[in-house]
Amino acid sequence: MNYTKNIFIICLLAISFNAVQAKNFIDMKGKWAFSTDSTDSGIKGNWFLKDFAGQITLPGSMAENNIGDEITAATRWTATNWSDSSWYKRPDFAKYRQAGNVKVSFWLSPQKVYVGPAWYQKIVNIPANWKNNDLFLELERCHWETMVWIDNQPIGMNNSLSTPHRYKLPANLKKGKHKITIRIDNRIKDINPGLDAHSISDNTQTNWNGIVGIIALKAVNKVAVQSIKVTPNLTKKLAVLDIEIVNNTNSKQSRKLNISAKSFNSTVNHKVPTYNKVVELIPGKNQVQLNLDMGDNFQTWDEFSPALYSLKVDIEKEKESCKTVTFGMRDLKTVGTQFQINNKTIFLRGTLECAIFPKTGYPPTDINSWKKIMQQMQNHGLNHIRFHSWCPPKAAFDAADEMGMYLQIENDAWATIGDGKAIDQYVYDESNRIVVEYGNHPSFCLMAYGNEPHGEKHKEYLSKFVDYWKKKDSRRIYTSAAGWPEIAENEYHNIPAPRIQQWNAGLKSIINSKAPQTTFDYANVISKRPIPVVSHEIGQWCVFPNFDEIKKYTGVLKAKNFELFQEDLADHHMADQAHDFLMASGKLQALCYKSDIEAALRTKGMGGFQLLDLHDFPGQGTALVGVLDAFWEEKGYITPAEFSQFCNKVVPLARITKMVLSTADTLQAKLEIANFSGETLKNSLVKWEITDSNNKIIQTGNTDIKDYPVGNGLVAGAIDFPLTKIQSPAQYKLRVWIDGTKYNNKWDFWVYNKQLNDNQGDIYMTNILDQKAIDLLENGKNVLLTVSRKDLKPEKGGNIDFGFSTVFWNTSWTKNQAPQTLGILCKPEHPALANFPTEFHTNWQWWDIITHSGAMNIDDFPAEFKPIVQPIDTWFDNRKLALVMEAKVLNGKLIVASVDLMGDLSQRLPSRQLKYSLLEYMKGDKFNPSFKLEVKDIQNILK
Repeated sequence: MNYTKNIFIICLLAISFNAVQAKNFIDMKGKWAFSTDSTDSGIKGNWFLKDFAGQITLPGSMAENNIGDEITAATRWTATNWSDSSWYKRPDFAKYRQAGNVKVSFWLSPQKVYVGPAWYQKIVNIPANWKNNDLFLELERCHWETMVWIDNQPIGMNNSLSTPHRYKLPANLKKGKHKITIRIDNRIKDINPGLDAHSISDNTQTNWNGIVGIIALKAVNKVAVQSIKVTPNLTKKLAVLDIEIVNNTNSKQSRKLNISAKSFNSTVNHKVPTYNKVVELIPGKNQVQLNLDMGDNFQTWDEFSPALYSLKVDIEKEKESCKTVTFGMRDLKTVGTQFQINNKTIFLRGTLECAIFPKTGYPPTDINSWKKIMQQMQNHGLNHIRFHSWCPPKAAFDAADEMGMYLQIENDAWATIGDGKAIDQYVYDESNRIVVEYGNHPSFCLMAYGNEPHGEKHKEYLSKFVDYWKKKDSRRIYTSAAGWPEIAENEYHNIPAPRIQQWNAGLKSIINSKAPQTTFDYANVISKRPIPVVSHEIGQWCVFPNFDEIKKYTGVLKAKNFELFQEDLADHHMADQAHDFLMASGKLQALCYKSDIEAALRTKGMGGFQLLDLHDFPGQGTALVGVLDAFWEEKGYITPAEFSQFCNKVVPLARITKMVLSTADTLQAKLEIANFSGETLKNSLVKWEITDSNNKIIQTGNTDIKDYPVGNGLVAGAIDFPLTKIQSPAQYKLRVWIDGTKYNNKWDFWVYNKQLNDNQGDIYMTNILDQKAIDLLENGKNVLLTVSRKDLKPEKGGNIDFGFSTVFWNTSWTKNQAPQTLGILCKPEHPALANFPTEFHTNWQWWDIITHSGAMNIDDFPAEFKPIVQPIDTWFDNRKLALVMEAKVLNGKLIVASVDLMGDLSQRLPSRQLKYSLLEYMKGDKFNPSFKLEVKDIQNILK
């Protein structure tokens, strides 16, 4: 494109944006001239003097404008080195490494990728009436390093990932047209936040290049309010104001400040009397501190009543110099092992926000988008958000302020720190920028360096960091980092100790190794620590992919990983089961989250928890850990109302000693209330009922009427219900609720006969496929073959860690950490299960069976073959698995169960009942398998 045409384009762009101009504000959104700089030659080549031929629309990213490189198998990602990932090696994934069909398994795929410098350019028209003002260029949410020139004059550089980049333009800039050139570089250079830090990583928002928030020129008077820090003091009924005023004239100035404040977002409108003060301002920066008397009727901010104040500082005679900020009157502190806000004990019920935005690949900068997200969180009973290794834009703080959400803000780092590298100073610089920019927001309650630090001296570094901020700003509570370390300087610990599945715990975790009950808690963790503990990343329970979700990815990120998993599932002849796998694994996922959350709420004195996650995490191997998808939308197996029964400001709890019982047992449960509603529940009646699977009421009861103060571990009463006359085998439900409120909760339990006649009849039951079994099959007899995991060939299931819980995080990222399955899928209506009460998915009665079993790999069986009970494999492997299967073999009929059904089952009631159900089925005339297998098919899976 020739020079004349370039100038014509730039002038058109200038005309289009100057139409959007206020008196002291020029909105620069729209078309910009543009060029990439993949060889990084622009600075040396003085590109700010050039006119660029390309075009791009801002706010936006290069990917949104479909600019960048295509993904290939050789793409260099901004994320942990995946050179050892199975995706690069697996022969069956070779087709996904071919040009034109690249589908990576470990995160969403951007439609374009670009890492390097890019240049943006626009002509601006400076009005004549701005000649006596200071001019500023504001760029909100840049990614990430910017350098700015106006005409041929360099203005400076900014590399904040979290706060707006602001540039003061040269004094006495002449009216008329000027060329603004911005160079944006999204490479990791001397400052390394960590490849997986959610501020920059392809795991989450992607390492995009662009500007996605406000882009504007602003005119400000020579005497102006630069910043206002508001520190509430509820005891003295004050708002302490630290005001910075700049005087960019050459002489001392006397000005009158008019300070006003009024409440909003509350039921009571409160206006603070205007405060006036005359100040003497020397040239340069001036600090003014004063106490604003809030009066006796000031409104407080918390989750229960998030009253906000709009504070305006006006400099008389300086029309463009006033500044308005939002703040809340709140007193946040720790008392022992818990948090208090405005003298009310609170419990942090949180989830992570990991910068996951599939439509754009970057976080929204409008308040409504954030309100929608936070409303979903609140619908699920949450009051807290941890921003994992990133800080959100202002709009997120605004939304949280209005909705009463408590935020843990982190610097943009998941890094090695304390070694004297550039990141060490950057964390200090960035944290200061964050606090200056967002520190008045009452929702900004907690701050950490970032996530899971590394480095030989990281403890020493973080000790100084926490101490620095404790001394500098008392408006929030500080900890070293999310995950670790526990240091003396911490005001709270954000650690993984209190959760039911630890990293590398595998099948030895609480949920996989302890018989079903709801009595355990984390008192041993809390009692050893004198400050609040917020459990780090509890949950991480996976669910099978929802392939119907693929069509939602209409923006810059595509679910190529889902496409790969879907095609691989079809290659294993199970495409028709995808939805069933989703629903069955989803029910188990919900059970695991309920168990995790209730254990935390049962723990007296605990500070709170942070889920990983309420919604899916699409990176780090594809971690489908949410009951909501990556768009914060429901998947269909649990509603917000159901989730909030066990996750809410008030939750009825039951400590049930055993959830699998016999008719000789007594159902024993201690009822408790966790009340974090901010007020005492007065004259409350707790009721309970037991119902059968048809919702028929079997027994009811209630506790004494009493008050329940704020806190947890509040004893409501006890249930001792003998089961001698109850029908069995059967599944029952215990429901507990506070009369006259919405707060209710429920738990399943199972009752089996104390004695059971499991007569085999003429069924030959064996744990080896011996000659006798083969002869009997040859002669038309029925055989029940029960084998253990050790009987299976490694490649046929012997190497599969089959656990009760669903997969933790995902098997790709954790290098096949156990368990490697997502529960079971079965058909309760199958006659083989007629005497075994079950739903189509895993529930607590399956715990005993699964912990004494293995998963048979039957990939080599006929494509149409379906087992009776089918373990659900991880989506990275999609092996067809079986726990119980049937077939015609030779002239007889065979059931193979990879469960220990031959040992002493007197204390293993569900396994005994399953054995009984299978035998009864095999003795009856309904035993007629539809598939025929050869003896060698069975022998092929056994050692």
